[in-house]
This record gives sequence, C-alpha cells and structure tokens, in this order.
Amino acid sequence: MHRLCRVIGVSQSGYFAWIGRPACRRQHENMVLLAHVRSAFALSNGTYGSPRMTREMQDCGLAVGRRRTACLMRENGLRARQKRRFKRTTDSHHAWPIAPNLLDQDFSAEGPNQKWGSDISTIWTREGWLYLEVLIDLFARRVVGWAVADRLHREPALAALRKALAMRSPASGLIHHADRGGQYCSADYQAELRKRGLLISMSGKGNCYDNAIVETFFKTLKSELVWRTMFETRQDAEQAIGRYIDGFYNPVRRHSALNSISPAQFERMAAS
Repeated sequence: MHRLCRVIGVSQSGYFAWIGRPACRRQHENMVLLAHVRSAFALSNGTYGSPRMTREMQDCGLAVGRRRTACLMRENGLRARQKRRFKRTTDSHHAWPIAPNLLDQDFSAEGPNQKWGSDISTIWTREGWLYLEVLIDLFARRVVGWAVADRLHREPALAALRKALAMRSPASGLIHHADRGGQYCSADYQAELRKRGLLISMSGKGNCYDNAIVETFFKTLKSELVWRTMFETRQDAEQAIGRYIDGFYNPVRRHSALNSISPAQFERMAAS
C-alpha cells in the first residue's frame, strides 16, 4: 500500500480517507443512470448508441444529456459492433417488362398504405444463404410483410406481398416500389399487384438510392442482428429475424426519422 500511494503521489492517510468517503451526489446519479442504461442496452440487443439511449432515458423521466450518456456507455464498454458479408440479389437480366419510377425518390407519405417499398437481401448461415424479402410502409417505416426462402426466386416475394395485403388491406392507388429484379417483374407478382389496384413503380437501373428506405432497413437489421450473430441453421436465422421485426423493430425500436419513437407508436399517434 505504501508503494502504491507513493506511485500515485498521495499519502496513505489521504488514500484511506478517500476510500471511506461516501459517494457524492453526482456519483450516486451516475450509478442510477448506469443501471437504466445497462437495462435499456440489453433490451435493445446491444444496438442503441448514445442518441437513442439518451432519448430512452429522457422518456423514462431521467434528466440526462447525450454527452453524459455517451460517457457512461464508453466508460462501461457499451458499444455496438458491426461486420459485413455481401451477396448480390438483384437479377435484372430478364425479358419481363419494366415499370416506370413513379416514386422518384419521394419517400414522404401523408398516411399509412400510400407507398410501400420492397426488396430482398441475404442472411448468411452455416447451412448457406437465407433470402429475406420485406415490404415497408414508407409512412412509418414499418415492416408490413416479410418472408424467407433458401434460394432466390419469386415465392418469398409473393408470400411477403400476400401477407402485407392480408394484414393491411390497402385501398387501390397505393404505390408499390421495388427494383428491377425478376421476382418483381414476373407475371405472377405483377398480376397480384394489379388485382388489388396497386400502382407499380420500379427503380432506375443500378440506382440503389431509388429504394433507400428499404436499403436503410436492411443495414439496420444487419448491424443490429445479423452481423453480430453466427446462425447455425436457416431456421435459427428465420426465428431471430421474426423476433427482431415483430418483437423489437416494429413495436419498440426508436427510429431517428420518426422523432425517436417506434413505427407502431408513430402510426398510433398519427391515427389519434
């Protein structure tokens, strides 16, 4: 102890006085905040950074700023990590007709079921690739339909579309936007859209910005779940994706484009 005190440049009496001194008000507050931060970080599956965490704390009635939250998270090792794996999913080399770009990068909507975006992405498992199809309502960034398959074809796209149509029952005139992939240009998929009176919109060739909302969702899903996990089987991946979308992303996850509330809450507030 004498050597330690000499190294840090304090007296032994001063050191023992510091050890026995009760924590100050700021330290007590930090301990309380840290308990809340750890709980919220765990509930978010380790995905919340300081901006969303600050809003979470403030909504719980805690007076805390982003700097203090970031400091607490940094000092306690609460940081999301990311890694990447990529596979091409868009096959535009087909003979099906291409629809015009009705959306034209206007992602705004005045209410639900006015504009939907659709796309497909891949999830790596030890069994091989799993293909995930999603449809997102652009109004609240809510996933309204999703499906998976073990190979790239039109069936998961059709399954996700039919699920979304059954759950949301949109009126005719809704703009359905997707890329030029064969699954969206196929006769079956086009017929399903026309039967319900949906307007067909497709991205420009090779332009990922035309479907930026769905691309952003996939980046979020992968950074918060997929890139953090090694799935043993496709079924494991499907179950985890279901828990993420239906149990976290839609009802709970705070979205920066929605004033830091969840898609489900945003729709409820708009309806009221």
